[in-house]
Amino acid sequence: MEVGPDGAIRGEVRVAGHQRVLHGLYRPETPELSERANFLLDLSALALILPGGAKFTHVTGARLLGWKLPNLPEHVPFFVAVRDSKRPRRPGLICARLTHESGGLVVDGLPVEAPEEILLRAARDLGDLDLAIMVDSAVRLGHVNEELMAPVLNSRRPGVRRLARVWAGRDGKAESPGETLLRKFHDAMEVPTRSQVDIVVDGRFVARADLLVTGTQNLHEYDGAGHRRASTHRKDLRRERAIAAASYTRRGYTLDDLLNHPAVLMHEFDSLLGRSHQVRRLRVWRSMVGDSLYSETGRARIMNRWYRSTNPVEWARTA
Repeated sequence: MEVGPDGAIRGEVRVAGHQRVLHGLYRPETPELSERANFLLDLSALALILPGGAKFTHVTGARLLGWKLPNLPEHVPFFVAVRDSKRPRRPGLICARLTHESGGLVVDGLPVEAPEEILLRAARDLGDLDLAIMVDSAVRLGHVNEELMAPVLNSRRPGVRRLARVWAGRDGKAESPGETLLRKFHDAMEVPTRSQVDIVVDGRFVARADLLVTGTQNLHEYDGAGHRRASTHRKDLRRERAIAAASYTRRGYTLDDLLNHPAVLMHEFDSLLGRSHQVRRLRVWRSMVGDSLYSETGRARIMNRWYRSTNPVEWARTA
């Protein structure tokens, strides 16, 4: 048995008062700590099995950097980039090989791969919608820019084509995954918009809108779960009255609208713009959703890829 930082234990037997991080790796139970604090302790415990120079990457690195993330499953592997040819293999851990020189960061005492490399690794697994959420968040936080992205986008490495496509449609003003999804839906419907627009009437600030449909007085916004709280709902009602008094029309949309009723929204947009319906726009959106973590098929595809990458041992065949 080997004991590491913060009381983490590497061994085959679970010790009382410890929780499992991975097979054969445990750390003290800390239910009183925040979700992020527990996440940091999990990553710290991994130091017992990782080779020197390892860096957290993919969605693990993105979470460590505080980026907004797509609709991840409850159990997601830890992603690490290592230069050592002897990469640890066990369920729940995916180790990629560091083949390019790249900078890195240290966040809360933990090594993280460079943000542009994190995005490239994520682009190899995730769909455009999932990746767009990460890209928007990284841009908003100032972690990536055109100068940092250029060497990656000009290479021929796996994932570059998807990353370049998503990067071209980035919007660093998006404040939540829902806002990114709503903007991407408008893009698929070929409805031009401006994001995070301040509505000012006679020098008086009225509201800041998620999206303003270009050339109209229509504000389209994403209404997440937080808008259901009583205190938030009261504020929203006052805000909507102020918007209406300023001769703007606000329309709120939920995740259910975007995922399960896109045809209804498409017809609404087409009526708003006075144009004919084009089914191909709906096909584009459904294809994007189907390739993402926001659909059962996309979720299964990504999780199966990750499952295969962890090289799980089928003990039934060893008997």
